[in-house]
Amino acid sequence: MTNNGGLWLKERDVSIEAKFGKLGTDNAPGQESRQNAAGIEPSMRGEVLLGRSVDFSHGDVDAHTPTPGSFDLFSAGVTSGGSQAYTEYRGDLDIRELLAPRLADFTGAPVDAHDGLIITPGTQGALFLALAATVMRADKVAIVQPDYFANRKLVEFLDGEIVSVQMDYEHADEAQAGLDLNSLEAAFIAGVRVFLFSNPNNPAGVVYSPEEIRQIADLARKYGVVVIADQLYSRLRYTGVTYTHLRAQAIDAENVITIMGPSKTESLSGYRLGVAFGSKATISRMEKLQAIVSLRAPGYSQAVLRSWFAEPAGSIAERIRQHEAIRDDLLKALRASEGIFARTPQAGSYLFPRLPKLTVNPANFIKILRLQAGVIVTPGTEFSPHTTDSVRLNFSQDHKTAVAAVARMAALVERYRA
Repeated sequence: MTNNGGLWLKERDVSIEAKFGKLGTDNAPGQESRQNAAGIEPSMRGEVLLGRSVDFSHGDVDAHTPTPGSFDLFSAGVTSGGSQAYTEYRGDLDIRELLAPRLADFTGAPVDAHDGLIITPGTQGALFLALAATVMRADKVAIVQPDYFANRKLVEFLDGEIVSVQMDYEHADEAQAGLDLNSLEAAFIAGVRVFLFSNPNNPAGVVYSPEEIRQIADLARKYGVVVIADQLYSRLRYTGVTYTHLRAQAIDAENVITIMGPSKTESLSGYRLGVAFGSKATISRMEKLQAIVSLRAPGYSQAVLRSWFAEPAGSIAERIRQHEAIRDDLLKALRASEGIFARTPQAGSYLFPRLPKLTVNPANFIKILRLQAGVIVTPGTEFSPHTTDSVRLNFSQDHKTAVAAVARMAALVERYRA
């Protein structure tokens, strides 16, 4: 502490540059132009592999187009003028009243349209608001490793203390995600106040089993922990997969926040829409913060949510079928290369293969992959420090183009194999 004219001020623990330095965006989806490949040429060998470039860091909304009629709804929102442009900070009430029963039916528990639901600028916005509404400085927050890359960054930015819980997805039974529930309980006993996880998991694509979800609910109830469940990909589930919603379990409704959105399965990412639903107190705090950060989700875009959970008959089933076919063909191409491990994703559009030992380090291989094969992937270190040898691929792409790109990737693995 220092005295400044009679005012005692707390010394900064870190500089402002260090605080924001932890939010590095160079490896974020769509940011490949920011990646510095200078000096990599001496490590490169062989010729460039020709083929159409594929950016696996995010999905291709040209290959998998937005929900039919979504633009018409957006246009109608524009036409409606100020009433749609200037909604409540938490979102248009008519739309919230339309969505609440749909979300309740999908997740198996009531949703309060008036006090328990907020529309946000994307699920990323919902994630930030949910954490900021529940995490104070020095609070312990449990996060899964590996899990969504923003989780760690947001907790650190909010000056929370990260408590890591491992998910051994590689060795777990195919019906389980592989979360270390004993470590989770130990974290709760040690004072964790908030637990954040994605289900389906991003990046591994695994789904938590009914028993894993039940135990998470039991532990949260026992220790009074707030749980933030990121369920962005919960509609994109493959054949035979059972999905269990945390909020429908025996958990205190005051202590669970569910995040969803139409950006992935429905390809509505460009409209920047997400939702969060939970207790009246939490949603109120989230709205207060949203009011000073972004005011509201884009007003005209909110009108597009009228199509959510009301898509043309069979369209979501067809979208799932297409993605399952792409998944299977990419797995076949990866597994044909000795030493590449890839667990079969149960949901979502991510593959998270672990590469064999190479003559270059993983970070440089990712750069080489972009330069010599026109293939962009996300480093595994974005999701956990323990997944250095893994890369994430978003396979929501044109089917044939994605298969050809992964074949080039496998060819470079062979070229640089140690």
